[in-house]
Amino acid sequence: MKSISKTVLSLAAAATLFGALTEAPQAQEERTAKQAFGAVKLPNAASPEPLGFYAKGCMSGAVALPTDGPTWQAMRLSRNRRWGNPAMIDLLEQFSRDATNLGWGSGILVGDISQPRGGPMLTGHASHQIGLDADIWFTPKPAQPMTAQQREDMPFTSMLDKSKFLTVDSRKWTGTHARLVMQAASYPQVQRVFVNPAIKKKLCQTWTGDRSLLGKVRPVYGHDEHFHIRMNCPPGAAGCERQAATPSTDDCDSKALAWWFTKEPWAPPKPADPNKKPVKPRQVMVSDLPKACTAVLAAPSRSEADATYGREPVAYSSQPSTPAAVGQMDAIISNPANVPADIPLPRERPFR
Repeated sequence: MKSISKTVLSLAAAATLFGALTEAPQAQEERTAKQAFGAVKLPNAASPEPLGFYAKGCMSGAVALPTDGPTWQAMRLSRNRRWGNPAMIDLLEQFSRDATNLGWGSGILVGDISQPRGGPMLTGHASHQIGLDADIWFTPKPAQPMTAQQREDMPFTSMLDKSKFLTVDSRKWTGTHARLVMQAASYPQVQRVFVNPAIKKKLCQTWTGDRSLLGKVRPVYGHDEHFHIRMNCPPGAAGCERQAATPSTDDCDSKALAWWFTKEPWAPPKPADPNKKPVKPRQVMVSDLPKACTAVLAAPSRSEADATYGREPVAYSSQPSTPAAVGQMDAIISNPANVPADIPLPRERPFR
C-alpha cells in the first residue's frame, strides 16, 4: 500500500509540474504587450538595436537621457520614458545646444522618448516603441532646474487659438518657435517632425528659409503643445523597419494638408449598427511584435547608472551603411508577475 501511495503521489506531483510548465506560455500570452513592456523598469544589457517599426516593435540596449543637462531637462519623470537609442540621445543633446543658439531660452524640455525596452505603452502613444521618437515641449527650459514634482505639475502650453478652428495663436507663436521646429527638421538623421496641422499651415505661410525641409514637417492630430521628432533607422540597424520617405518639396499645396482643414478629420464616428454585434478590439500580444522582442523582454537588466548616457557621440551618416547581421536571440520569456500597481500612468492627451 505504501508503494502504491508513493506512486500515486509521484504521479500527482508530475502532473502538477507538467501543468505548471504547460500553463506558463499560455499565461504569458494572456498578458498584453502593453502590460509586459510597461512593467519593465530598466533596459536589457545588450547592444543598441531598434527592432521593428516605430508603432510595432521594441528596443534593445537603451540608454537614458540624464534628467538634467546644461541645455535640457527631462519632464514627467514618473512615466519612466526617457530611454532611447544612443543615436536619439545624441540628437537631443545636440538639438538642445542648437536651440539655445536660436534664442530658445536656456534649452529644451524633453517629454516622452520610450520605455526602458520600448514596446507598446500602457497609455499615451501608439508609436515611441523603438527608441527613435521624442517629444519636445513648446515651452523653453527654465533657467533653474525644476523639482520632480514641478516636472509632473507643469502645464502644457498650446499654440492654438481656441476661439478659432485650427488657427495658430499669434500671441504665443513666434519666429523662434518656427526656427526651433525647422532646426529639428534640418538634421539629416531626422526622418520627420510631427506638428499640429495649423502649425504646418503657419510654417507654409511664413517660412522663408529652406522650403524643402518643410516636406519633413508632417501634420497630425494633437501636437499643438509639443512637437515630435522621429529619426531614421540608424545605419546598420537591420532589424529596424524604415518608414516611407517624406516629400522633397514643401508639400504646402497638397491635398493631404488641405484635408485637415475639412470637416472629415474632425467628424464624430458614425453610430454603430444596433443590429450588428460589436466586435471587441484585439489586444496586441508580445507574440505580435518582432520575434526578437521576446528575448529583449526576458533578458537581464542593466543598472540605471550603467544605462544613463555619458559616452562619446554615436557616429551617424545620412547614408545608411550595409545592414549588419542581427544577432540571434533565442531566450524565452519566463512567466513574469502581473503589472505592479505602482506603474505610473501618464496624463491623457487629446488625439493620442
